[in-house]
Amino acid sequence: MTLQTRGSDIVDGDGEAIRLKGVNIGGWLNMENFITGYAANETMMRSAVRKVLGDDGYELFFERLLSAFYADADAAFLADTGLNCVRIPVNYRHLESDARPFEIIEDGFRHLDRAIAAGAEHGVYTIVDLHALPGSQNQHWHSDNPTHRALFWEHRHFQDRVVGIWEAIADRYRGNPWVAGYNLMNEPADESRAVVGPFYDRLSAAIREIDPEHILFFDGNTYSTEFGFFGEPLENAVYTLHDYVPAGLGRADEYPGPESAEAKFLERSEYARRTGTPIYVGEFAPIYTGDEAVDAERRRILDDQLEIYRRYGAGFATWMYKDLGRQGLTSVRPDSPYGELVADFVAKKRRLGVDQWGSSGTENPEVTQPIQDLVAREAPDFDPYPWGRFDFVRTLVLNIVLAQPLVGEYAELFRGLGEDELIALADSFAFENCVVRESLRDQLSAA
Repeated sequence: MTLQTRGSDIVDGDGEAIRLKGVNIGGWLNMENFITGYAANETMMRSAVRKVLGDDGYELFFERLLSAFYADADAAFLADTGLNCVRIPVNYRHLESDARPFEIIEDGFRHLDRAIAAGAEHGVYTIVDLHALPGSQNQHWHSDNPTHRALFWEHRHFQDRVVGIWEAIADRYRGNPWVAGYNLMNEPADESRAVVGPFYDRLSAAIREIDPEHILFFDGNTYSTEFGFFGEPLENAVYTLHDYVPAGLGRADEYPGPESAEAKFLERSEYARRTGTPIYVGEFAPIYTGDEAVDAERRRILDDQLEIYRRYGAGFATWMYKDLGRQGLTSVRPDSPYGELVADFVAKKRRLGVDQWGSSGTENPEVTQPIQDLVAREAPDFDPYPWGRFDFVRTLVLNIVLAQPLVGEYAELFRGLGEDELIALADSFAFENCVVRESLRDQLSAA
């Protein structure tokens, strides 16, 4: 029997309450620039690497990378850490092609199938999270968006395709007890606030026709922070919040303390608490810098958040499991073949601030600040959705205009590499070749 909700609890097949605790397997079936080292968005990167390697080399490298990044050893490690659930972000392009819309790619399920089976072997549940949708459901890189427009909300065509994708997912995993549920879309950002609610209603009804048993996880609007558009909660549903603390991301000068973290958590969990549905934090956690004084405070922020979640019985999935050393529970070794390949390029990206995650948006102030000042001066009332003028300008100037010209430079790192070299690069992501952030493991083990 699949997991179910019972009031504010999630219960297993024996009716016992279970608190889902785990990590996001980010950067895997939905790749992100700061996680694996490229610039801009996933589709642009893949296209550029394909041009350099050719079809055969491209398929060899990415298939090997996906196989190495998350495997049985990773699921075993997470279980040994005391975690019982992973949230797996998925890019729709694994399951459907823009060139052949509405045709499901059956082979695109192979890695997700493998991950679910590995989790089951070690007692780890899987939440399937559609993280990048056709047309992009939010304005940033993590929905594989090459622009700053979330066109998903403007085109019925994109919405129809997502219904079809979820129907295929539901048909594949209905009855699977190790699938904890379906996270219908990551961080929707519907500026009109008029489409997201009706679309959720349509999508959940379509899934329920095929699979009436699995829990449905609904992210709030505006990057899983707004829940006022939801009416009465659906049965067997969880309303998911994301809970990043600005100081933990380097976006605030100081951390006011646990009271501020709890106040924001209470604001974002209000709907779940008011309706008596389970509280689940789909993403949170700080970014680490390598500066021990800074990182000590960020570990304190994480401790404060985990204590809050324990007190309120909230499940969670920390962002994230594996990367190049900025945030992950595990990371690629700097002296690995891949670590050495991308080291200079990653350092360049950090200097330029082209990855929004982990940068301040104030890099290259001689260029960026005059543009910020110009927009502020000439359009003083400009306050664009979702995060205002500063984020709007930094996204376009740094994370698009400056990042996209660097896509080719990353791809050129692969030029001339043979099969054995490509395999060694991909295998740098295998668990046995990675390093564990022991402080984070200790914190999560005690959670």
